[in-house]
Amino acid sequence: MSTQMLTILVFSHRPEVREAIITAVGRRPAADLGRVHYVEAATIAEVLGVVDAGGVDLAILDGEAQPTGGMGLSRQLKNELADCPPIVVAVRRRDDRWLATWSQADAVIVHPLDPLAAAETVAEVLRSHRSPALRG
Repeated sequence: MSTQMLTILVFSHRPEVREAIITAVGRRPAADLGRVHYVEAATIAEVLGVVDAGGVDLAILDGEAQPTGGMGLSRQLKNELADCPPIVVAVRRRDDRWLATWSQADAVIVHPLDPLAAAETVAEVLRSHRSPALRG
């Protein structure tokens, strides 16, 4: 069992959306993963600063964020960063899942967020992107 603290970046211009994501995923999305420390970002500049500083294990981006949505930001990060953290995009409609594919996101969660599904999705992405030294 891992005791490593994981850092998840949560981006939305709306604090209530960030709170909903954090609440749904929880402090420990799966028993085999470490506890989660959240870093919140309300602007693209904040996201870029946190990601550039390193240490982000996963980013969850609000697909509905304004003025720039999480899907466009995901595509930008995936195309511009050599060591981009895995990304989960939160969308409002199941029909928007195809846009998340365009964004190159690693996974999608759909509002209203189901805590079990959100935690499971985040855990799966974290497991699939763990460094070989941390895999059990």
